[in-house]
Amino acid sequence: MLALVLLAAIEFHGGIFRVTGWEASAEPPAGWPSVFQVYAGASGRDVPPLLGTYTVESGALSFRPRFPLEAGIHVRAVFHPPGAEAVESAFDIPGAAPPTATTRVAQVYPTSGVLPANALKLYLYFSAPMQKGGSWKHIHLLRDGVQVEYPFLELDQELWDREQRRFTVLFDPGRIKRGLASLAEVGPALEEGHEYTLVIDSDWLDGRGAPLAAPFRKNFRTAPADRVPPNPKNWRVTAPRAGSAGPLVIRFPKPLDYALLQHEIEVTAATGKVGGTVAVERGETEWRFTPDSTWRAGNYSIVIRTTLEDLAGNHINRAFDVDTFDPITRTVAAETVTLPLRVK
Repeated sequence: MLALVLLAAIEFHGGIFRVTGWEASAEPPAGWPSVFQVYAGASGRDVPPLLGTYTVESGALSFRPRFPLEAGIHVRAVFHPPGAEAVESAFDIPGAAPPTATTRVAQVYPTSGVLPANALKLYLYFSAPMQKGGSWKHIHLLRDGVQVEYPFLELDQELWDREQRRFTVLFDPGRIKRGLASLAEVGPALEEGHEYTLVIDSDWLDGRGAPLAAPFRKNFRTAPADRVPPNPKNWRVTAPRAGSAGPLVIRFPKPLDYALLQHEIEVTAATGKVGGTVAVERGETEWRFTPDSTWRAGNYSIVIRTTLEDLAGNHINRAFDVDTFDPITRTVAAETVTLPLRVK
């Protein structure tokens, strides 16, 4: 039997419609759909009710739709208690709660607080994948507290890694290379002897559609422009001991490009490439290679691709910016430079 309570009402919580103020003691002969229906959209009589499951818990009649309701949809629930007028309620299905902001800027490279006035690029690393598109509006550069206009090369094809966790920011080369119109007209993006702040807005959305957990700021100052190419002959190599799994360590006189250091230097033996892991430390002035297995005594080679760059984009033995008035006396044709390594 069905016991009627005059205060019957319909509630909606957690995707479930529930009749309250009315105790369901037994299912009617025509079934629960004969007394309780939920409709989506229009309120016309020709609209069929939603399919779903009816349950009775502690005397309360509940209805769970078979398929989840889309956010923003309008629904109408109608309860027909026997011997009384129908009770009707309307609901607008709310959207899902916005995702929690947890993604942060994990690191910006170069990590140094001093950059050459002709620095070429920055790498922004995030703790989780980010969305593509519209990135430039979230990145700003301040010089002595005043925003620098268009300091970056704002490419439509944004430079993300495959995981969309590393974003490459290029300073406009037209404002770096001497003799170009952009440099003459608007001046350099970075000027020697100034204080700069890279600002990353917190409203930049990650891959889940959530904003960053916090804004990010990197302060640095500028030193004189660097137009001296990296020269491996000036690097200091510390060889590991035979029989150990200790790292091979290379120290540079100045910071080099963090991302390129991950793959532009290799260690080879007579049997081929030596497997291992790379770590870049000490403000990108130290490269550490730890082998997968212990070192064997013998001769090895440190193979450096000449595409490896410093912070100003100078390649191995080749400057990024050559003064047009200076004669070019040397052309680097080799793709690699090799340093010998003796393990004993």
